[in-house]
Amino acid sequence: MRIMGLDFGTKTVGVAVCDPTGLIAQGLETITRKEDNKLRATCRRIEELIAQYQVETIVLGYPMNMDDTIGERAKRTEEFAEILKRRTGLPVILWDERLTTVAADEILEESGVPAGERKKVIDKIAAGIILQDYLNARQAG
Repeated sequence: MRIMGLDFGTKTVGVAVCDPTGLIAQGLETITRKEDNKLRATCRRIEELIAQYQVETIVLGYPMNMDDTIGERAKRTEEFAEILKRRTGLPVILWDERLTTVAADEILEESGVPAGERKKVIDKIAAGIILQDYLNARQAG
């Protein structure tokens, strides 16, 4: 069973998928859009990747505030989750993504990726972290 992880941002969506065994997440790509509310092309690309990798479930990073409240970004993520459910017919699981972008930046820094280059890949790395956290929690069960 393949699962897709998404890190939804205002201008980008990081995408990751797991291996067929459901154990290991891998960042795939970062989808970029010109405007926050222009999601048609983004959804179309996600649907292409779902078909290509035979994805059965989507795990969408849920940006809760550090005090467990729901802010504007989380509300936008909830709206995006509903769009994904309607367009793909797949279950969409909201997964706490707090500090995943910070963790992704630390991984890239420790790997020697220059600061200017990190922006290009940070969202797909964050999507991989979100998905791996979900897979690990599922395994611990």
